[in-house]
Amino acid sequence: MKLRVIVVSSLFALASQSMAHQLFYAGTFSGSQENPASGSLGTGGALVIIDLDLATMRLRGNFSGLTGNTTASHIHVAATAGLNGGVATQTPSFSGFPLGVKSGVYDHTFDMSLASSYNPAYITANGGTVGTALQAFLLGLAEGRAYWNIHSTTTTSGEIRANLTAVPEPSSVAVIGMGAVALLARRRKV
Repeated sequence: MKLRVIVVSSLFALASQSMAHQLFYAGTFSGSQENPASGSLGTGGALVIIDLDLATMRLRGNFSGLTGNTTASHIHVAATAGLNGGVATQTPSFSGFPLGVKSGVYDHTFDMSLASSYNPAYITANGGTVGTALQAFLLGLAEGRAYWNIHSTTTTSGEIRANLTAVPEPSSVAVIGMGAVALLARRRKV
């Protein structure tokens, strides 16, 4: 009975945490994720935080070791995970993204209710409105079809890429962890 209370309490805590209406997607930049692989030894990390209440997208990323200087960066959405797709976000590059460098850090929040946060062709191809473009973009992220690409002077089609996958929000991970600890403690007593 006590175990059941702990499990139910953990599930309610998890449900209340998920009410935050934020979605988290992460990836690791590498040349091997490019299609075809670029051979670049560049690396880095990518985090995309979607706030559904505010209709914002915060991008946090870092990269280093590029063979060429950066020329552009944006998020693509493919028809199938792992394949190449069209640019969904700002073109030719994100506002304020460090260009002309081989390493850098980026942290910027976009208002996804504005047409300026998207590639105009992406809006047109996905229903013609910002609302339908946002829905298509969120679906691409949820289905693992989106990737953050960094283009350079040596690899104009993309030197490094981070395939974006959903990750639990940090507070949910803590709640799940507490529930697992409680289950393990209970099993050891039995």
